[in-house]
Amino acid sequence: MIDHISLSVHDLETSAAFYDRVLAPLGLNRIVARAGSVGYGKTYPELWLNMRVQREPEPAGTGTHVALRAPSEDAVRQFHAAALAHGGRDDGQPGPRAAAMTAYFGAFILDPDGNKIEALNFPP
Repeated sequence: MIDHISLSVHDLETSAAFYDRVLAPLGLNRIVARAGSVGYGKTYPELWLNMRVQREPEPAGTGTHVALRAPSEDAVRQFHAAALAHGGRDDGQPGPRAAAMTAYFGAFILDPDGNKIEALNFPP
């Protein structure tokens, strides 16, 4: 149903370096790099970063929330560790979660612009 997601970022170079490391454990790689935007995905860009120089970081709890599927619980842990090691902030340690429809394993981080990014894995 959703083809792609776009996030606005203040500093494209910094954000792209952050997402290069954070998305790798989820199997998402930089596919497109243009002046003003970078796209990540597996075979085509599914997540875009778009530079908005005037953008200020969001206060905690008010930014965009994007949830990305991870291939394993270990990938969720790697995603979270990479975020913290490269300028992201913790917004929920890796661990079991209870959703409305099912339980899952997930972690939440805030990127340098305050966007909340979640990685999650559903048990078999």
